[in-house]
Amino acid sequence: MAVKGQVISGEFGKIIVRQKHGETIELGELLIGTAGYDKVLMQAYDLSYGSQISRQNLELMSGMKMEQENDLEFYEPELRNYKLTMLKSVLVIKNNCKDAVSSKTLPDFFSFVSDVKKQDMRFFSEPKNPLSLGNLRSGSKVLDLDISVEGDKVLSEHILVPATTGRGKSNLTKCLIWNTIDKEYCAMLVLDPHDEYYGRNELGMKDHPEHKNVIYYSQNPPPGCMTLKINLRKILPWHFNGVASWTDAQSEAMSAYYKKYKEKWIEAVLFDKEVKGFMDGTLGVLKRRLLSLLNIDVNEGNTSMIGVSEGDKARISSKGVFSASSGESTVTDIVDSLEKARTVIIDTSGYSGSVEILIGSIISTEILNRYRSYKVKGSLDDKPVISIVLEEAPRVLGKEVLEKGSNIFATIAREGRKFKTGLYAITQLPSLIPRQILANMNTKIILGIEMAPERQAVIDSASQDLSDDNRNIASLDKGEAVVTSNFTKFAIPLKVPLFKRVVEKSQNEHNRNSYYSGATGEQSRAEGTAESKAETKVDSKADSKAKVFADSNAEKKDYPGIRFG
Repeated sequence: MAVKGQVISGEFGKIIVRQKHGETIELGELLIGTAGYDKVLMQAYDLSYGSQISRQNLELMSGMKMEQENDLEFYEPELRNYKLTMLKSVLVIKNNCKDAVSSKTLPDFFSFVSDVKKQDMRFFSEPKNPLSLGNLRSGSKVLDLDISVEGDKVLSEHILVPATTGRGKSNLTKCLIWNTIDKEYCAMLVLDPHDEYYGRNELGMKDHPEHKNVIYYSQNPPPGCMTLKINLRKILPWHFNGVASWTDAQSEAMSAYYKKYKEKWIEAVLFDKEVKGFMDGTLGVLKRRLLSLLNIDVNEGNTSMIGVSEGDKARISSKGVFSASSGESTVTDIVDSLEKARTVIIDTSGYSGSVEILIGSIISTEILNRYRSYKVKGSLDDKPVISIVLEEAPRVLGKEVLEKGSNIFATIAREGRKFKTGLYAITQLPSLIPRQILANMNTKIILGIEMAPERQAVIDSASQDLSDDNRNIASLDKGEAVVTSNFTKFAIPLKVPLFKRVVEKSQNEHNRNSYYSGATGEQSRAEGTAESKAETKVDSKADSKAKVFADSNAEKKDYPGIRFG
């Protein structure tokens, strides 16, 4: 055991350790102490200096050395000057490191503390439905211990990824999506505003050994992928909640059109069909806004004020994702794929933020409605968890947006876990999301956050007590994270691997398994051939003996008067 320090004083939540001369303890580092026959897992959250020499004398000596350039040296410096580390007790580890419980005790007074080792963490067991997040981290040191969580529970009860730009949000998300592609317990719907996850021109989900489980929709898809088109008749008035700001009159007009014309309500608006109780100005503004938002045009021609004909439908020309003549089955196909535990990536990089949110709203509404019906029928347990990846989550979950009315994403944040539907929300500004919704995000993978208000918003809504971790979170480097969850025993410091390394590891494992599988097959075929030859040889010998015996009998019959040997 390499001693790193010694407990000298403190209280519960603030254990003071004198650091051993020549050793280094970092913020966030995990250390092991003793409490009787048990071990205590502790974590460093603050560092300071200590000295047996008074501050006044230290100031005097510093001045003499700097100003007078004296060669002053401390007598026995390793005894008189030192570093102090403030630790918090995290877990008590019992039964030869096989069990761990929340800490309610202090480590032994004057006991030594040491580095955490892999064998100290044997209480980490692989869950039934594992989802790998990365490796255990102690300060900046990475241990060879994979951290996996209960994937179906974590995904259904929402994940929040808060981080400043450049701290590794995209890399983390790529790794997590990659690790779910071959899992039968979950599916991922990825709304991709930067076209970075599929990997059209770089490494991405298309390179997964189980790439058949990845479905990619785009306005300009590569060969073998799907064209993104959604039929206008699949859009309902409430799909626009959270997409754009509407006046009360405009919202009521959309509802009135839908009530009268059902799925043809947008066409009715575009062709100025009759609806009572609204001013012409309101209907005109509604029409212009829909034309702009849906990126469609209406060609000139005569139309009736009553009903919507197929001729009217043919006059609508599409310039974007929404069409009057195609895309009737797109939403259904996407949700069908998700029900089969596949990963569906939708490239929204060519569209405005409002169109991206509208696409997500249409699909998410269909997902939640289906899963609600499955729960009523009692068949929900047979379905995979569906997690919806949202970039810049405050666009649909922000306080200002929700003050204007709820939307499907806020509904999923509040109720989705009951229907195996979760959000994977990414944001730089968690403080913009209401605390109620933050509290419903039961797993938070916290990357580096520089702004104090944003750190505080996450700390206040964390599943574990992170009140002492402000400095620790601020000091997180790229790829370093803290995972706080209802499904972990403590807030776990994590190192997220580079996506490139994850891809290489998976492909190497797949190639190795394929090789051994092929070698086993060749061996089986070889054994089968050998057995067949052996059987043929045995049969040949048996036939030969039978022939000799038969010939012998024949000779006996031909010469009945002669006695043979």
